[in-house]
Amino acid sequence: MTPTDITRAINDLLFTPGLDLAEALDRHFTPDYRQRTDGVWSDRTSFAQHMTRLRSLVRSGHIEVHDELRVGLRCADRHTVTVTRHNGRTSSTEVYLFAQFAPDGRFQRVEETTLLVTGHPDDGNLGLVK
Repeated sequence: MTPTDITRAINDLLFTPGLDLAEALDRHFTPDYRQRTDGVWSDRTSFAQHMTRLRSLVRSGHIEVHDELRVGLRCADRHTVTVTRHNGRTSSTEVYLFAQFAPDGRFQRVEETTLLVTGHPDDGNLGLVK
């Protein structure tokens, strides 16, 4: 399996609506995946619910990785995700991410902190919606 990265994962999860969510999750995340966003832990099931909700809100978008450091099975990056919602509202969120990969190259754990850079204040909670 080709190791994943945040750009491929986000593009498959959010910006490729024809791709089945279960397939995208299996491609990029281990069955025991855990994520902490802004202090709130989610298991893979909860993360899938989050992605389902985001897909219902987001029409399009893109990700830009500004900095990335990989050492073995660990990664740290700073990236910005810009989304346009179905209602036409656009926002950009900067993300500081620390990740651990499984030996097969998929994400096993992610811990991240988010910061709304531009957009409506309500969009600051997109990292936690379910």
